[in-house]
Amino acid sequence: MSNIITAQPGNFYAIGIGPGSSDLLTVRAVNIIESADIILSPQAEGANRSLALAAIEPYLQDQQVETINYQMKRDSQSTQERWDGVAQQVLEYCSAGKSVAMITLGDPLIFATTSYLLLGLAEGLDKGKIQVVPGISAFQTAASRFHDALTLQEDRLMLMSATDLAAVETALSNCETLVLYKAGGVINELLALLEKHELLAMARLVSCADQGNGELVVDDLSSFSPQRMSYMTTMIIHCGRRNWQSQSALQRR
Repeated sequence: MSNIITAQPGNFYAIGIGPGSSDLLTVRAVNIIESADIILSPQAEGANRSLALAAIEPYLQDQQVETINYQMKRDSQSTQERWDGVAQQVLEYCSAGKSVAMITLGDPLIFATTSYLLLGLAEGLDKGKIQVVPGISAFQTAASRFHDALTLQEDRLMLMSATDLAAVETALSNCETLVLYKAGGVINELLALLEKHELLAMARLVSCADQGNGELVVDDLSSFSPQRMSYMTTMIIHCGRRNWQSQSALQRR
């Protein structure tokens, strides 16, 4: 019988809760959420609800829940300053013997606001008191809609933001499967780029994965009409497969 891990006094937990469905949290994530003293829930400024908080609602009892508002902008200095302020509050809670858990959609270490908070806690909290609970990431959820493998044998999988189009174009010829986060804001540019490289039919897209009627699944972008899309849009591009069978044969000679 495995040991059940619960939130401990003075500890901080970065918890990935997956794409937003209550039933896709890991057992460990649920146990820590249910036993933590304080739950921190990030919410972008201007948003009227927290998807992460809605996902863990079935597991909330008498925990203290705090919403952490943050700006969605590409400014590393102001972003880190904001989360350094949150880190100081977390340190105070932990010093007082409270257990603190911050929830985040997807995984805490993949394009997640939690990563900024972890940086802020690194110098003030003993490493043994900082725990990371992995979650199902957006690209895993998106891939599950299409039932085809992301990688086989020596295939290379590359994960990156879609916002740097020059870097995206370079990546197309340096991996077999390319996963792009934040694709919604540059969808027109991405479609043009894929058309240039004759990859539209090999590209798939999922927006607002596992969010009920808001989910959009497109399994072939060659006939897709551009539209306004959510920030939470993931694109999967199959650039090709490595000829691993021929390579293996050569290596045996």
